[in-house]
Amino acid sequence: MTGEQQLKVLAVDDEQSQLQDLARLLRSSAVVEAVECASDGHEALVKATGERYDAIFLDVRMPGLDGVELGRVLRRFAAPPQLVFVSAYDNAAVDAFELKALDYLRKPVSRQRLEEALERVVTAVANGVSAGDRGPAEESEVVAVANVRNGATRLISRSSILYVQSHGDFVRIVVEDGRYLLRTTLTDVQRRWEPFGFVRVHRQYLANLHRAVELRPQFGGTAELAFADGQTIPVARRHVPELGRLLAV
Repeated sequence: MTGEQQLKVLAVDDEQSQLQDLARLLRSSAVVEAVECASDGHEALVKATGERYDAIFLDVRMPGLDGVELGRVLRRFAAPPQLVFVSAYDNAAVDAFELKALDYLRKPVSRQRLEEALERVVTAVANGVSAGDRGPAEESEVVAVANVRNGATRLISRSSILYVQSHGDFVRIVVEDGRYLLRTTLTDVQRRWEPFGFVRVHRQYLANLHRAVELRPQFGGTAELAFADGQTIPVARRHVPELGRLLAV
């Protein structure tokens, strides 16, 4: 690593076209100095044993040594690299969460999400934090939530969340493509996620201001907060002035 936080990254995927697409995106980033590729878990392990990587972007589903198994091996390294899982599937969510993956990217990977993951890698490397150092008390970007329909666990990135809503003994986590449940309180989520741009806008709602696009005044001094996908949530009157200031409305 240099003073400019240039990263050395290993990309792992058994699908050559997807591997090349991922490598191309990584190489186009200003924070990446070098990208090497591995077409399966065994090749990746050999490379990781002989070279020091700041981060490994690895597919979950691969023949032989899959991404989760590889992640478990890498976690045993004296100075394990940051792990970023890349997958079109959710079935490895719990495993990836337990491995303290720095991020979880859904295929097809967008440039924006890739840059967000790389920013987290840069921050972790700059702070001298290895993948094995992050304790449970440290806030992960990856959130394990339950699917409302079938109860299956899914791993999502906190930055993709639009808003959080109180829902009995749970909170409802809302992203652009669905709604999920997390067993906690809105107050606890507010305490943990305020540093990441989540703000209380109503007694039942917590909004991710990074995803909000418009504050719309309503009758009686209240307002509603709109998101890019068209969803809106109510804003209580007492929160309108502060929210307007935060959004520079």
